[in-house]
Amino acid sequence: MKTNTLRNAISIALFAAAAGANGWAVAQDATTGTATQGRASVAKASTRTQQKKPTDKSAAPAAINLQTVTVTVTGTRIRGGTTPSPVITIGSEQIQQEGFTDLGEVIRSVPQNFSGGQNPGVIGTTGGIGNGDFTGGSALDLRGLGPDASLTLLNGHRLVYDGYSQGLDISAIPVEAVERLEIVPDGASAIYGSDAVGGVANVILKRDFDGVTLGARYGGATEGGLATREYTATAGTTWASGGLIATFKDVDVDPIYARQRSYTRYLIDPYTIYNGSNLRSGLVSVHQSMGDVAELRLDALRTERDTTEYLGLTANSYNRYNPSTSIGLISPSVEFFLRNDWSITLGGTYGKDDTIFASHLVSAAGSRLTTQTCYCNEGRSWELGAEGPLFPAGGGEARLAVGIGSRTNKFRTVPKVSGSAYGGEEQARFAYAELSVPFVSPASDIPGVHRLEFSAAMRGEEYASFGRVATPKLGVIYDPTADVTFKTSWGKSFKAPTLLQRYQSKVAYLWKASAVGAGGSPADATALESYGGNTDLGAERARTWTASLALHPEALPGLDAELTWFDIDYTDRVVEPLITRQALSNPAYAGFVNRSPTPEQVQDLLAVYNSAFYNLSGVAYDPSKVVAIIHDQYVNAARQRIKGLDLSGLYRFDLGGGQLTVRGSASWLDSAQTTSAGQPKQALAGTAFNPARLNSRVGAVWTSGGFSASGFVNYTGGVTNRLATMTEKTASFTTLDSTINYDLGERAGPLSGLTLGLSVQNLLNRAPPLYTSAVAIFVPYDATNYSAIGRFVSVSVSKHW
Repeated sequence: MKTNTLRNAISIALFAAAAGANGWAVAQDATTGTATQGRASVAKASTRTQQKKPTDKSAAPAAINLQTVTVTVTGTRIRGGTTPSPVITIGSEQIQQEGFTDLGEVIRSVPQNFSGGQNPGVIGTTGGIGNGDFTGGSALDLRGLGPDASLTLLNGHRLVYDGYSQGLDISAIPVEAVERLEIVPDGASAIYGSDAVGGVANVILKRDFDGVTLGARYGGATEGGLATREYTATAGTTWASGGLIATFKDVDVDPIYARQRSYTRYLIDPYTIYNGSNLRSGLVSVHQSMGDVAELRLDALRTERDTTEYLGLTANSYNRYNPSTSIGLISPSVEFFLRNDWSITLGGTYGKDDTIFASHLVSAAGSRLTTQTCYCNEGRSWELGAEGPLFPAGGGEARLAVGIGSRTNKFRTVPKVSGSAYGGEEQARFAYAELSVPFVSPASDIPGVHRLEFSAAMRGEEYASFGRVATPKLGVIYDPTADVTFKTSWGKSFKAPTLLQRYQSKVAYLWKASAVGAGGSPADATALESYGGNTDLGAERARTWTASLALHPEALPGLDAELTWFDIDYTDRVVEPLITRQALSNPAYAGFVNRSPTPEQVQDLLAVYNSAFYNLSGVAYDPSKVVAIIHDQYVNAARQRIKGLDLSGLYRFDLGGGQLTVRGSASWLDSAQTTSAGQPKQALAGTAFNPARLNSRVGAVWTSGGFSASGFVNYTGGVTNRLATMTEKTASFTTLDSTINYDLGERAGPLSGLTLGLSVQNLLNRAPPLYTSAVAIFVPYDATNYSAIGRFVSVSVSKHW
């Protein structure tokens, strides 16, 4: 992006603000897309919204105050706008009906999301992108592109990076404060910037909560382990010009030991196949109107999590790992209501995420601390945005959103036992513009064109390290009739390299040449390998296409269905480019190997890597015996192609004095990777430690008054496990979940406001499909796709005052 693009965006923003100075107020948060119509000073009714079920025939519907209606649309910054990308919306009522107790469980139930990456229970893996339960948190991983390629927002604000993989811990947000979760499984860098290659999830908090709710839950796996004790407290109030919600959660979870499952009893005890944890999380969200001039908003989050993992080594020794993570976030913003339907929003965010990873070796001699390292993340940002109408079009209004801002991320790895600290920071400036034009609206009454809308967005970011990136996105929404919608979008997305990939410590290894694939070389010939961070990395880039067909027939008002095709061409992926033992034998690695290094080149490499030089050759180092230099540090080398189909549907109808809702979704995925030119294409989808080709979740919910009962079937296809000596295909994995809730509602006596719940996950107690583990101390199943929890039963109770 040219420098004058930033200047032009600033000029547009200032012009838009000036153009709106002579009219009146509709406000929109340029980050979240939250709109508050009319004068914000108008009194709001205090309603206990979380207790009013749409199916409760006895409760009169709450009056809607049109002057305080709030509309949020993820995937666009246009107030009241629509996005040409598919949007998955999971509301608080659905979360309760399906028995989910944290947002990590919610995202793992979405077929478009991969349960690998950073997620509980992901252990004993030998491949995949960022797989492993490092912090105990849960990171979004849409399409299996990695936790660093999906973006998570809280009320439109970025969370701080978690651990070292640049994932974002969505489970740190207490689900009790969540109004809904919106997921856009489509490239969104033109709207939100870096990381939104696979898509974006926006956690939208409740604005108006009145009263106090206390809750408790207890559960456990019927085969043993995972005993869970959870306590929650949520309080809120509203007043004439604002509202507040505050929630606190304490969850204590016991581990599952390998000895508690028949298929893992061969592992040396103690060995945890699902880590224990203790979580304490609190959140406050408040909004305050300043008459018809402005509205102030503040979101604040604090989460602490301690995790425990055991790895048996011998009959008398084991490793104990104790990651301890603390997450803090504060995000204030102010929105100014201008005239002519324009608004300006100024907001900022500051966050810290520190994970202290401690490892102890426990033996007959006692416990010895072997590692204690802080993976310290810090982020801060500010943004100024404006939104409003430009001119009448198609029976509606063409609207524009523009903005500028800056974002800084810091990452430090600080060893406290041995090793040297490393890390760095990255600063990015950005500007964006988004235009929405409704060429035809339903009011136009044109045969064959019920609605036709066009949208265009452009974002430019300038990074201090690798320079400028521009990401456009175009979209069209076309309704030939009121029953059918066609949507398509094309765009570009990008991801900045992680700070670990840029600043990780540089290490040099000396190998025997024969050990890394050299044939016919002298017995004392050696090869040098460089490994570690690369400060010259550039951005990963992607081109994305989506096309959707949505059915919503007026003759069947309870039916909605959507079929989406998607295609992602993801290039310049950052990888460690080769397999060390094949470095000198595989011709595909020729571009990363110098087979005739000069003495000066050998000396130059060691001058950089001398502080971390490891001689693994078994012979004394002699620079004259070095016959090759192998470059295995991070590089922009890989190309991935990801395409597939998503199908979702919902049908709601009255049945037996209540209402039955049948809903479900499925995702079929085809993805492959080419690491570098000359290398063969390798399948990703359908292979171990990558998403299965087919994932689905289908079920039904029946509600009557305060009673609800649900049943859902989850399906994950089998995966191919490739070992050096064999290839095997696992079976598929099908589980059944069921949840019953009963809300007694408001009544006289102590039972008023009481809600009881019973939830059973994996009702039939299915074990994960087994395969041959590549490493003897790893579990015999793909923990990124299949769970070893088995049947999990929990009961809950809550009371609202």
